[in-house]
Amino acid sequence: MPDVPHRFTIGTLAKETGVHVETIRFYQLKGLLVPPPKPYGGIRRYQESDAARLRFIKSAQGIGFNLDEIAELLRLDDGTHCREAATLAAQRLTDVRSRLKQLRRMERALSQLVTACQATRGRVSCPLIEALQLGAAAG
Repeated sequence: MPDVPHRFTIGTLAKETGVHVETIRFYQLKGLLVPPPKPYGGIRRYQESDAARLRFIKSAQGIGFNLDEIAELLRLDDGTHCREAATLAAQRLTDVRSRLKQLRRMERALSQLVTACQATRGRVSCPLIEALQLGAAAG
């Protein structure tokens, strides 16, 4: 008997890939996943290639790519556009590094405020709340 390719209902595909059914439908609306034809009176059947595409989308999101960037990566997936994909990844890396710098600033500010709060005794204004009221914690 020949190998029969996996065919999934949308619910089975969701379980197989760890994605919610509504997420699959959303990806279809965004053009990231092409819905299979629906037979008259039947239900759509997804292939292993659809599951692989969903895993790709999840992996790309896991390293910070947004859906527009993922759509571009999917467009470039023919084996001849490595340079363009690398450019897109370099842009994402620049953004990640920028966000890391911002997170480090936030960490320092919060650390200082927590230390100031722990050092106060008695009925004095809370340094954290006071800094937030003055907008000083944002800088």
